Amino acid sequence: MAVLAAVMASFGWHAHAQTYDTNNEVVQTFAGSGFSGYLDGVGQLTMFNNPNAIVADSHSNLFVWDSGNYRIRKIAPDGTVTTFAGGGGNAQGTGTNVNLTTYGIGSMTVDKNNTIWATTPGIVDYLYKITAGAVVTYTNFSSFSGILMGVCSDSAGNIYVSSGNKIYRYATNTVLSVFAGSGNSGYADGNGIFTAFNSPAALATDSADNIYVWDSGNHLIRKIDQTQNVTTIAGNYGSPYAHNTDGTGTNAVFYSISQMCVDGSGNVIFASGVPGSSIRKMNVLSNVVTMAGSFTQTGYTNGAGNLALFSNPSGLCLSQGSIFVADTGNQRIRQISFNPQPQVVSGANLGIGTFAGITISGVVGRTYQIQSSPDLSTWTTRATVLLTSSPYLWIDQNPIAGNKFYQALLLP
Repeated sequence: MAVLAAVMASFGWHAHAQTYDTNNEVVQTFAGSGFSGYLDGVGQLTMFNNPNAIVADSHSNLFVWDSGNYRIRKIAPDGTVTTFAGGGGNAQGTGTNVNLTTYGIGSMTVDKNNTIWATTPGIVDYLYKITAGAVVTYTNFSSFSGILMGVCSDSAGNIYVSSGNKIYRYATNTVLSVFAGSGNSGYADGNGIFTAFNSPAALATDSADNIYVWDSGNHLIRKIDQTQNVTTIAGNYGSPYAHNTDGTGTNAVFYSISQMCVDGSGNVIFASGVPGSSIRKMNVLSNVVTMAGSFTQTGYTNGAGNLALFSNPSGLCLSQGSIFVADTGNQRIRQISFNPQPQVVSGANLGIGTFAGITISGVVGRTYQIQSSPDLSTWTTRATVLLTSSPYLWIDQNPIAGNKFYQALLLP
């Protein structure tokens, strides 16, 4: 059962419907303080400057294009933020010796070898290749008929890019070919080059190597299978400038999409900003719902999906069973969890000294509940704390004689 909210937008927008998913999504902040700047560190004790595209490798590390700092930042699973590449003076090289300033990065993807591929939608169109060891090289595709936009990879390691009104495949043997699109601006389903797109942008791949295309000029979601058949699966071609609307297939309306990804169940997940800021999902039956955020509002609010607010979310990816969002306007990396439950903190992350209390080694910026018990059977909540450092020392201000045991829960 879904909750439906109908809202009449101002400024002449059409009425639109927003249907929230019912999987109990909860939004919280994973990294970033909300202040614009450049500071490595842990969790919310860090700074970004307009974080944009975001991807994850097979080790649950996140990589963020920090566009205002012209660097790729790496976020470890425990929330530790470091600089992975950028900030140097060389066109190609390793890590922080490389200069990513000149052209910037538009889209990123990670292939099966944990190599990052990134497009530079500028005057010179580079396809960057950044290995797991932060070795940066590029291929110049300036001969394309349009600027490089979206990028994704399939299970074999082939890379797909959108440029002009075509989708190209850059094979593992470095052979470049047109995968779909005639190059003519328009709208036509069909096979291979006998199809038409209108400014295709964001791309994503599912486990069957179907390519999903945000056909931005037509405001449609198109799918290309490995036999190069192009079909339209969602969006209303007849009303491309209508407001965002949730629904099934052609009853769904998309105004903008900045990045897409696909989960293990075949759900396509979108980051959408302007108007409003929302994260939306389309299932295998092409039913589109909102996971979090609003079609009409922007801001910064954590909590349940229907209450959460974002400010121009420009990128998203899947990792650790959660969705991570580059919330550009809020200078933060947000995490969307599904039906989250409190997690008991393991003994390895707890310490007891000569004081009454515990030391928690956890994730900075997350909230923990501390409980005590006289007998390991009945537990009483003693405090709820936000970790500002790790390890974090909590001292019981009301010690008692006799036995007292402590445990900590990581709250969703």
